Amino acid sequence: MGNQKRFLWFIFIVLFSPGIEPSTTKEVIRVPVGVVLNLNSSVGAMAEKCMTMALHDFYAKHAHYQTRLSLLTRDSKNDVVSAAFEAMHLINIENVSAIIGPQSSAEAKFVIELGRRNHVPIISFSATSPSLSPSHSSFFIRTGFSDSAQVEAIAAIVGAYSKWLEVVLIYEDTEYGNSLIPYLVDAFQKVGARVPHRSVIPPHYNDTEILKELNRLNSTRGRIFLVHMTASLGSKLFLSASKAGMMTEGYGWIVTEGLSTLLDPVGSRTMDSMQGVVGVRPYIPMSKELEDFVLRMKRFRFRKSSKITGVNLFGLWAYDTVWALAMAVEKVGTASRVDLASLGTGDRGQNLLDAILDSEFEGLSGNFRLVKGQLEASTFEVFNVIGGKERIIGYWNQKKGLSRKLNGAAELDKRKTLEKPIWPGYTTDIPPTKKLRIGVPLKKGFYEFLKFENNNISGFSAEIFFAAEKKLPFSLSYEFSAFAGTYDDLLYQIHLQKYDAVVGDTTIIANRSLYVDFTLPYSESGVSMIVLTEDSERNSVWIFLKPLSLGLWLTTGVAFIFTGFVIWLLEHRENTEFRGPPQQQLGMIFWFSFSTLVFAHREKVVNNWSRFVLIIWVFVVLILTQSYTASLASMLTVQKLQPAFTDIKEIQRNGYKVGYQNSSFIKGFLMEHLNFDETQLVPLVTIQDYHNALSRGNKNRVAAILDEVPYLKLILKKKCSKYTMVGPTYKTDGFGFAFQSGSSLVSYLSSAILNVTQDKNQMDKLQSTYFDYFDNQPACEDQSAKISSEGPSLGVYSFGGLFIIAGVVSMVALSMYMYHFLCSHWPALRTISSSESRFWEKLVEVAKHFDKKDLTSHQFKRRESRVHALDTPDEGLAAAPGANDMQNNSAGTHIIVENNLGHE
Repeated sequence: MGNQKRFLWFIFIVLFSPGIEPSTTKEVIRVPVGVVLNLNSSVGAMAEKCMTMALHDFYAKHAHYQTRLSLLTRDSKNDVVSAAFEAMHLINIENVSAIIGPQSSAEAKFVIELGRRNHVPIISFSATSPSLSPSHSSFFIRTGFSDSAQVEAIAAIVGAYSKWLEVVLIYEDTEYGNSLIPYLVDAFQKVGARVPHRSVIPPHYNDTEILKELNRLNSTRGRIFLVHMTASLGSKLFLSASKAGMMTEGYGWIVTEGLSTLLDPVGSRTMDSMQGVVGVRPYIPMSKELEDFVLRMKRFRFRKSSKITGVNLFGLWAYDTVWALAMAVEKVGTASRVDLASLGTGDRGQNLLDAILDSEFEGLSGNFRLVKGQLEASTFEVFNVIGGKERIIGYWNQKKGLSRKLNGAAELDKRKTLEKPIWPGYTTDIPPTKKLRIGVPLKKGFYEFLKFENNNISGFSAEIFFAAEKKLPFSLSYEFSAFAGTYDDLLYQIHLQKYDAVVGDTTIIANRSLYVDFTLPYSESGVSMIVLTEDSERNSVWIFLKPLSLGLWLTTGVAFIFTGFVIWLLEHRENTEFRGPPQQQLGMIFWFSFSTLVFAHREKVVNNWSRFVLIIWVFVVLILTQSYTASLASMLTVQKLQPAFTDIKEIQRNGYKVGYQNSSFIKGFLMEHLNFDETQLVPLVTIQDYHNALSRGNKNRVAAILDEVPYLKLILKKKCSKYTMVGPTYKTDGFGFAFQSGSSLVSYLSSAILNVTQDKNQMDKLQSTYFDYFDNQPACEDQSAKISSEGPSLGVYSFGGLFIIAGVVSMVALSMYMYHFLCSHWPALRTISSSESRFWEKLVEVAKHFDKKDLTSHQFKRRESRVHALDTPDEGLAAAPGANDMQNNSAGTHIIVENNLGHE
């Protein structure tokens, strides 16, 4: 009876079992496929079970296929060498057509190389490390998501909470953990966050070592942590974090998909310690097939294993991988119409690889489609661990970013993109980063720029900081702390991480930028020098010479002499007032030209060319005298201040003392760049110290003070009648705020400073603030009108045109006169030139000829007519008594006149 029951049961299985074909079915082709997994892990056990079910389900649905996969499973024992050995055995001994696995990224790295050399496709659903790229190995296929696919979703979460400017990374020291970090850092930088600290935890760390590392992180200012680990190490981490008190209010934790129960289930104890954690994981669309699969997984087991607690994403990917491989094997076998085993290894592997890459179907995990050799990432869901469960609070995809609903529209307000998560400590308040520790220089002077009092700051630098802070897209939490020391020492405290930032009138210079980052400058730049001014012009006995420069004095003198000489040449032969002894004529040349300076000349000119020259010259003299008078009047009525020193090298050469602002970088600048000796330098603190140091009679008097332009302008505003800014301006970049190197606040605050300067309303407020601190001082007269380092002397260039016109007119008149002279006396001159005398003798003869009176001139003809009138007797007097006597007298007079004319 029992045998009959067994026989009937066998017949039932043969006829109705979908996995077994009747004996009449055509013989199928068995295709060996290797499987390398860590069977002692929950992921490995789950994957093996899912692949077995996948084979059963696939061929139940495709019973007519001529090919059948034969899975040869091997245990890697979580060892790289074992995984490589098993893969090599499967390729060389079992002659497998493909290998599914290995499970970890470290194991897959070696097996992928074996597949490339032997042209055997290596298909991994769990080696998610971005360092393993199908584009780098032609025979590697990833049927899961790369870890890098989730970084944008994680960065979007960080960006949604704008207070999170710093995120601490905690990851395991494996291929899986290390390879994702560069992608995370780059993604955080795009949303304005930075990674100030990292913690690398090896897989072999025990609870004590993990707790020690967590206490170290807790001592920093980091309060937002991102954990990238597998479930085995992550479970120990969160249990230790709970013991360290880091799972309480004020802390924020984010996990990658590796710590989601959808990928690798963790125990209930671990879930209890992860309360308030936020994470991302791939979104799996629910379908009827998936629901049926989950139910069957609970009832149907091929192998008992305590490690299998439910269905995870790796199991679904393993299931879909078997389906894709079975479809590809059938496609290659049908196309070749021969047994796959008869194909060459290279052809078989390449054809199978191409067929897998072309596969596309709707699997349990969603749409199965390979892009560039790996499963195309689609949507991620954001979960929040609360009450021992993962509550979905939002979604992320490439097109819309974060949103509360799966198909909801993208929210413009970042605060509404996710449902409010419950953070550690069972609070909905967003965990903030620690307060910024801002160092402030403790100044004893120049309070207009910065003043620290009662833990508050004021002054121009403070107003700039507060105005820029209001422009930030988030609220900034900070506390001020005074520092008594040099500015360089204060900035170095940032490098030592005792301060997070420095707010004050800190100058941006190159050597400081080596250990801190500065914002954009908010003040004008440069280092210059102020010196005492002196009024030296009005007390000078030679002030009357100041209006004209030395060159103009000499040029004017030469012009006077030249003009007098030209007038003498034009008048000498015709005008008796320009004749006489040589010394008389020489004096006439100087007298006549210089007398025109005050228009006091009394000599008449008879030549028209002389009159023409004299008209132009009088105009020149008029311009010169008026200019001289105006300049001299200005010197005598307006105070002219001159700097006591204008050259820093002169001060250094003479060993004079130089002042500088105490605690600033100017001391090092003077010693290193300008080569001053330290004994020449005098530290100053307040504006009154500056005034005392520059005052006469002070035993510590300095020749000059070097400081930054904003400080010097403030001093000049108060004491502009006594000091002046001289010398070159040495380049600096102005004042800025300092932060730790790599701080994301630098870019935020720099943008805010730009926004402040470009906002008209804000600029009006800042200008008002600037007026309060700098311009709200007793008004001084225009100092630029008082200070003159070289005097306002008039130069030759200013009157060059006048002198050129006068010179040209004089030369033209003289040339025309000489031409007329040569033409009218050419017979006599030709006789002289044709003589055999020497040149100098001829020249003397010509000069003598020129020296003779021109009796044909109008003046001499008029005088001669008067003389002849005296020589002719009146007819009425001839018959009168004594007429002869009168005639004799007239003759005598005539003789006298002739004699006088002959001596002229």
